[in-house]
Amino acid sequence: MELLLEAIALFTIKLVHETEDGSPVLRDDPVMVGHDREVFGLLVRQGDLPGIHLKLDECLTPALESLGGATTVMGRELQRLTLDVRQASTLHELNAPLNALKDYLKAIL
Repeated sequence: MELLLEAIALFTIKLVHETEDGSPVLRDDPVMVGHDREVFGLLVRQGDLPGIHLKLDECLTPALESLGGATTVMGRELQRLTLDVRQASTLHELNAPLNALKDYLKAIL
């Protein structure tokens, strides 16, 4: 699951920070500090669902803003998928909404 969480963080950070003429954001980029596999792995091992939600929110909030907010079509979809992630009450329930969120972010990049 930590790889999935890291991928979501990477895609959201790419959405916010990458420019057409700039270099791509990579997993080891300094902007990824605090959102890498080890951080998410620790949260998963601890079963810290609120901590996972907090880390995701740190990435998803600026991503939503970069899409023009919740009033745009893409922003509404991101917000809907984020709500699905927040409604998961166990780590097991997180898998499907996280995959849907990852797929969406990958598609809009």
